[in-house]
Amino acid sequence: MKTDTEQTLAQKLIRQVNGRVTPIRLGVLELLLNTQTALSHQELEQAAAQTGLVADRVSLYRALDWLVEQGIAHRISSHDRAWRYKAQAELTSPHAHFQCKHCSQVFCLEDLQPALLFKLPPGYQLDEIELKLQGTCPACASLNAI
Repeated sequence: MKTDTEQTLAQKLIRQVNGRVTPIRLGVLELLLNTQTALSHQELEQAAAQTGLVADRVSLYRALDWLVEQGIAHRISSHDRAWRYKAQAELTSPHAHFQCKHCSQVFCLEDLQPALLFKLPPGYQLDEIELKLQGTCPACASLNAI
């Protein structure tokens, strides 16, 4: 269930990058803001259908690509070869991701800042780092402990 605060934040984020506030962009961003984990395209399709957001597959991909291009969301690779998406409302620094091997959920670890322990050879320029940790999330760990 979306709140006025989430809708206001989604609209604000889209307007900050001088983007048009379209129903699909707004709806997708609200879904991403309303979740603690990164969502796959299929999970977003299901969530959109549950909330009444009318979005065909192509429109959903276009909205996701636009949000990623604008830096409002980021795309995370996962072990099942599906991209996962997460809103980054105020997140501007690099951070690590954790994927649970049991439930496949992907979590952003904003407090875990990767340390660069290497030096690139001359002539190379670093643009992006992806640090993904894999293991068991707290929910799955507690289920396995029972």
